[in-house]
Amino acid sequence: MITEAIILGGGLGTRLQPVVGDLPKSLAPVAGRPFLSYLLENAKKQGIKKFIFALGHKSDQIEAFVKKSLPEGSYVFSTEEEPLGTGGAIYKACSLAEGPNVIVINADTYFGVTYSNLTIVHELRKAACTLALKPMKAFDRYGAVEIEKQTVTGFGEKKYHKDGLINGGVYALSVPSLLQKSYPASFSFERDYLEKDYRNGKFKALVSDAYFIDIGIPEDYQRAQEELTKHIA
Repeated sequence: MITEAIILGGGLGTRLQPVVGDLPKSLAPVAGRPFLSYLLENAKKQGIKKFIFALGHKSDQIEAFVKKSLPEGSYVFSTEEEPLGTGGAIYKACSLAEGPNVIVINADTYFGVTYSNLTIVHELRKAACTLALKPMKAFDRYGAVEIEKQTVTGFGEKKYHKDGLINGGVYALSVPSLLQKSYPASFSFERDYLEKDYRNGKFKALVSDAYFIDIGIPEDYQRAQEELTKHIA
């Protein structure tokens, strides 16, 4: 079982600013609690013992929350001095990992996928990265991910899809498989790693119909206020 997680919380959150003001997205209140608290609670229940927080924008607020929420010694901070993109942030955070595999979690997305199931696929298939995918209908905010027998075979552009599988923002990642590659300091994990390297067959997938919510836009943030506690109770 993977017991380390990278929490990817460095996003600017510009689309949510009109609603939450100066707060970073991950601390936006949902049903009276910071959104990040739900992610940490779920991760701890699923066996995560160490958290690596990949931070940038408004990192001081997130660090203060973490220090009050988690026991000392169970977390470290990987803070970027300038924007590194999702790829650069994960790459930097991986240098702080103790084990060969980590769970990566987007701090503005709750996906109730079972980490142990994700780990099983990742380890049995000797994957470089295993994506947790969510089945979805009538969507245009996300690109569709194509798979065949648990192997990722393609990524579709963001356009209207009647139905398909979307990237749920939770991964099992082989630390050495990423760190052995050379990248610029700032790069996109999605575009420059996943979408460029999937043809080598090393990216696997677990499909899960567990509850999913991405609070990155005001409409879905408002929806989370009504839905989240009902679905994770």
